[in-house]
Amino acid sequence: MIARREFLTVAGSLTAATLVPSILAAQDKDVPGMKKPKLKKALKYSMIGVGSTPREKLGLVAKLGFQGVEIDRPGNDNLDDLKAAAKATGVKIHGVIDSVHWGKPLSSPKEDVRKEALAALRGALKDAAFVGADTVLLVPGVVNKEVTYDQCWERATAEIRKALPDAEKAGVKIAIETVWNNFITNPTQMCEFVDQFKSPWVGAYFDVSNMLKYGIPSAAWIRTLDKRMLKLDFKGYSIKKAKEAKNDGKGFDVGIGEGSEEWGDVLRACGEVGYTTWATAEVKGGDAKWLGDVSDRMTKILELDDEAKDK
Repeated sequence: MIARREFLTVAGSLTAATLVPSILAAQDKDVPGMKKPKLKKALKYSMIGVGSTPREKLGLVAKLGFQGVEIDRPGNDNLDDLKAAAKATGVKIHGVIDSVHWGKPLSSPKEDVRKEALAALRGALKDAAFVGADTVLLVPGVVNKEVTYDQCWERATAEIRKALPDAEKAGVKIAIETVWNNFITNPTQMCEFVDQFKSPWVGAYFDVSNMLKYGIPSAAWIRTLDKRMLKLDFKGYSIKKAKEAKNDGKGFDVGIGEGSEEWGDVLRACGEVGYTTWATAEVKGGDAKWLGDVSDRMTKILELDDEAKDK
């Protein structure tokens, strides 16, 4: 394996056009007759725009066909109430989102900010254990005019290492998310970032749509991440809309199932790597009608026949 600094130099000079063929060639694992997994539907708790209590909110999404949620910590709802609501409704709180990681990243050049970020991560791990969640979603850092890629890597790595004993004690894994933070933009980088910890308590949280703008198909990401993938986010992203608008963000102006995601191959890839747990919607929130539509769209994708053509 090449050294990290050498890898970053090489990776930075590669285009998506050069990365895609090599990743696809190395990950051609399609198995005839491979069955797609029966994934469980979930959504971000913050998407639930109706209901005044956790019990009302979880009761609603249970009726709409969702089996789980992810909550923000720190968050506005009382943990005891959330835990009780999950038990009463049967809706699993499968994950916790570190809600501090954007505003106070582990990669900050300021030591006091990094300390706050680490404290938030440790708190999220503790809260996850309390509600029975098995992962904490973490954006590890942000590359910007104040923080280089290499600095982001080094600082985030150092702070996450400090939290590994907390993760082990809680029995909760730290799931590194793929987002538009100018950091980790191809699956090889994610594998190296996760593998450096040599710990079962660190893995990847893959968003099927977020990485489309970088030119590598989502299924190729999944096949490369393999067992490192702990969780999976669902939404919609249109490469065509983004290009037409000359604005990457406009690509999200489509519903689930209307974008550029090749869902059939995504699900086949999940089956190939043995991913059989949660598919979590991450779109704008709304009322019961809106959430019902999100649920229906997810069902249509998750229950695609093996022979169905990709959207």
